[in-house]
Amino acid sequence: MALPMAAQAEQYTLLAFGDSLTQGYGLAPDDGLVPNLQAWLRAHGADVTVINAGVSGDTTAGGRARLDWSLDDTVDAVMVALGGNDLLRGLQPAEARANLEAMMQTLADRDLPVLLAGVPVPANYGAQYQRDFTAIYPDLAAEYNAVLVPDILAPLAEARAGGTALTTLVQNDGVHPSARGVDLVVAALGPKVLELLARIPEDHDAADARGQGGTSSGAGISARP
Repeated sequence: MALPMAAQAEQYTLLAFGDSLTQGYGLAPDDGLVPNLQAWLRAHGADVTVINAGVSGDTTAGGRARLDWSLDDTVDAVMVALGGNDLLRGLQPAEARANLEAMMQTLADRDLPVLLAGVPVPANYGAQYQRDFTAIYPDLAAEYNAVLVPDILAPLAEARAGGTALTTLVQNDGVHPSARGVDLVVAALGPKVLELLARIPEDHDAADARGQGGTSSGAGISARP
């Protein structure tokens, strides 16, 4: 998938808002999700700067608390990828849903297109917990007309099913993707992000449209080359 010709000339700023996966935990700076996603998008016709607003260890509650000051007036679209640390801590699905819904409402109030990325939910806490948590992402994506990625780490599971050794896909902690794993995530995520960018109005002007919102100077590290 490539952007429409009219959109290819536009310059966009995408806020990648998430946890350690977004932040690039354990990887060299050039091997993380954000720089690789930016490179993929540019190679496919998008003049985009991806801002790294990933915080290692962040939960949906932490994301909710910092979202407002992570948005500055240049942001044109947002990718939200949170929930993995809620799972690791066994936090209730209802709490994660409420936090994510509050974030989605904040972004809707700013007229920002959103991609919502889910996470794989193990059965450790029972089938009902698994169903409830898994349902959060498609439910909110439908309610807020967001681009949905049901499971951002699905490419790793697919590679394992195809015979690729887990040790080549994740780091020594057995959780965070390796550089190779990130490449697989980006290859699957990239087309969905192009779909997100295509939703930005052609006459977009983030500063003029949302400058009255009184946002701060922004947060995170840019993936500018």
